[in-house]
Amino acid sequence: MLAALLAASPALALDGKWTPSQVLEIDPGWLQDQGLELTPKQLWDAKRGTGLLTGAVKIGGCSGAFVSSEGLIVTNHHCLFPLIQEHSTPERDLISDGFLARKRGEELAGSTLRVEIPRRFTDVSSEILKSVPAEATPEQRMDAIEAQQKALIQQCEKQPDTKCTVAVFDEGVSYTLIESMELRDVRLVYAPPRAIGEYGGEIDNWMWPRHTGDFAIARAYAGKDGKPADHSPDNQPYRPEFIFPISRDGVVAGDFVMLLGYPGITWRSLLAEEMRERRERFFVRREEIFGEWIEILQKASAGDPAGSIAVAANVKSILNRHKNAQGQIAGLDRGQIVQKQLAADNAVAAWARQHREHAGALDARAGLRALLAEREQTWERDFLLNLIPMGVESVAGGIPPLPKSLYFGATLAHNAIEQTLADEARAEGFRTADQQKLRDRLRREQQNYYGPADQQLFAALVRRALALPKDQRIAAVDRHFGKLSQDRIEARIAELYEQSALLDADIREQMLTESKDALRARGDALLDFAIDWNQDLRALREREHQWASRSAIHRPIWRRAVRAQAGKPIAPDANGSLRISFAHIKGYVPRDGIRYTPFTTLSGALEKHTGKDPFDLPAAVRTAARTPGKRWLQEDLNDLPINFLADGDTSGGNSGSPVVNAMGELVGINFDRVWENVAGDFGFNPALSRNISVDIRYLLWLLDRVEHADELLRELGVEREL
Repeated sequence: MLAALLAASPALALDGKWTPSQVLEIDPGWLQDQGLELTPKQLWDAKRGTGLLTGAVKIGGCSGAFVSSEGLIVTNHHCLFPLIQEHSTPERDLISDGFLARKRGEELAGSTLRVEIPRRFTDVSSEILKSVPAEATPEQRMDAIEAQQKALIQQCEKQPDTKCTVAVFDEGVSYTLIESMELRDVRLVYAPPRAIGEYGGEIDNWMWPRHTGDFAIARAYAGKDGKPADHSPDNQPYRPEFIFPISRDGVVAGDFVMLLGYPGITWRSLLAEEMRERRERFFVRREEIFGEWIEILQKASAGDPAGSIAVAANVKSILNRHKNAQGQIAGLDRGQIVQKQLAADNAVAAWARQHREHAGALDARAGLRALLAEREQTWERDFLLNLIPMGVESVAGGIPPLPKSLYFGATLAHNAIEQTLADEARAEGFRTADQQKLRDRLRREQQNYYGPADQQLFAALVRRALALPKDQRIAAVDRHFGKLSQDRIEARIAELYEQSALLDADIREQMLTESKDALRARGDALLDFAIDWNQDLRALREREHQWASRSAIHRPIWRRAVRAQAGKPIAPDANGSLRISFAHIKGYVPRDGIRYTPFTTLSGALEKHTGKDPFDLPAAVRTAARTPGKRWLQEDLNDLPINFLADGDTSGGNSGSPVVNAMGELVGINFDRVWENVAGDFGFNPALSRNISVDIRYLLWLLDRVEHADELLRELGVEREL
């Protein structure tokens, strides 16, 4: 059915982030018409677990691509920025100066960085849904589904060197068991100076034209037996089954390309009312709070080189999300997305009234609306509580855990409670097998800790909590700070930090083995507050579980009606699983009288150069640009291409996604979207949906003409231009 629909309406395939199984259902003739010179089976062979898609890996919270038989991975500079920061000091500032390992022994290991390689995708929808008892309540139904998911994962992970997850599509329309291999020894090979990797800074972020060299190279290692292993000098470079050959010719306007990666989250399955909540509350509050965080972090660390390095990764992440929130608001308004979604929802409802088999969609829509109204009663409190993740939640959510002190303490408290449960009943991230990863995460976050800033962030959070309406108060905050004056609050916070052992990494690691009672017995007031905060947060998690239980009944019914009414394939919302997007190199018209071409060049980067941050192109690049050579130039531009546009359907998590041509050769690395497409998470607009990629020729030119990285180029299958 899907193949027939795609054959009849080929443009549909450009609108979506397609799963590996959906790729095999696309009409091969349509793909050939678009320009693909491979078969769908060469993209993904489900039986063998092989194909182009297996070369796209998850690295940290981003995507990446294997490009050598010795485990080299290309991704974005901003994806490896935490690793760069981890090895930076005021005396050896890799953030500013960049890094190149000319020998294997010089490569820099990451303490928490992991690489996941896809192996197999299995539809387990029937196994999961048949586990639900007849006449189950919504919560009983959800409990049964979650128990079956855990059982499937536990059975799956009995295979050696296998990590398993169950991906849920559109809240329960379908379920897929994903098997992957996780490599734990990942090392930095090359990162350009910040002036290249972030050229244009926040001024150019989410904007076009762009001239940013947002790329970096890592290497994955395994044990001598080729299996995943902890970091060791005895490890050997991992040998991937598939590597992307690098195109030397690049792409031109109109060329067919594909983007492969792990988009994190989109909101296209929401009702109009839910989208309005995102617009009027969620992104508005994010913009406000992230703006406050940025000001605190930057002011507190100004003039302190060590402090600036400590907060660098968090500042970078928050700046990006702050501008994203602004872009989401602007895009939702400009595109009248909520109004259009309401019209679409009404059309589905009208259709469902005429089709008895989908009449349940009307009740489902009403149920989702009622659920939204219920959640709005405690929205402000819940938003503040959710700013403090627990364990490794921050990695998935993408928001840096701030203030660190509260994150540390709440995580310890949560871990202590989870350890009282049977291992299989514990929350993800707190099982026995997760404990080392949790220790590594806490130690890594210690490197991001800067006391003066953290205290101010803590005070800002307390002030916000005390300003909540009376019916939305956070009990922990009222208990510890509710009776204090504003002046006394800041003094009390300073006392808490000064007297607490929570901020000592070694002592904190000992606390990971302690019970909740033992943590209380320490008499650490800062830790006590974090334990109380965690109680409020756990209560929220219970309410969220109840809400999710009801939503998981309504959403699939509604989405099935949406798909049936549309009469065309619809890709599910992004959920961090492997996807592929089909596209063409294409410019766009952002507004009347302006047309953007799809390429930017080295000449354009030089034109932007002012000698001041963020437009301070390194002298070595400017010198090399005087005699750029001819090998990496694009003939129709008579220039070196730096960035290019395509109409790929991307989202957060697609950072680092390999962009490949019709033959599967690497032509670029995705890293951003244009300003007019920030709100593309809510819908695809063919006229404005454009992703921004760095041209692989810019990376090769830098390695060749600026870095003179002979060995690295040879490993990439490229010889230097003499």
